[in-house]
Amino acid sequence: MDLPMILKPEAVRVLTSVSSKKRLMHELGDIAQSAYNVNAQAAVDALLERESLGPTGVGHGVALPHARLDDVTRVVGALVLLERPIDFDAVDRQPIDLAFALFAPKEAGVEHLKALALISRTLRDTQLCAKLRANRDPATLYAIVTEAQSALAA
Repeated sequence: MDLPMILKPEAVRVLTSVSSKKRLMHELGDIAQSAYNVNAQAAVDALLERESLGPTGVGHGVALPHARLDDVTRVVGALVLLERPIDFDAVDRQPIDLAFALFAPKEAGVEHLKALALISRTLRDTQLCAKLRANRDPATLYAIVTEAQSALAA
């Protein structure tokens, strides 16, 4: 499993007006709908439901919201960079400005976990996150994150 299998270039965005966790979840639902033809409201509801079990802010300004959906046939993702960090109830209590959302089929057991581990490993790299934060072009963000994951695998 690699990032280009999970993440489409059109599912990478820079968001300028997100001011809350809930608003971010709505933006992620909209991205999932436009990039993967997922029901946006179902995606938002599933993300918020998962978030109620425990926050997915993993620290260092990064969040990994994820959900299982009926209308997804394989694990897919969305990457967003926020121009202004928001409170996300992260484990280190710091605001987040990078979020990589994963949407998996309801029955995707190990594939969902493998994808989550891959994203977590990739975004644990502080130099990679610094490069992402230094760019505002979605195509560049896509290239940075997919090339970095290829380099990690080598």
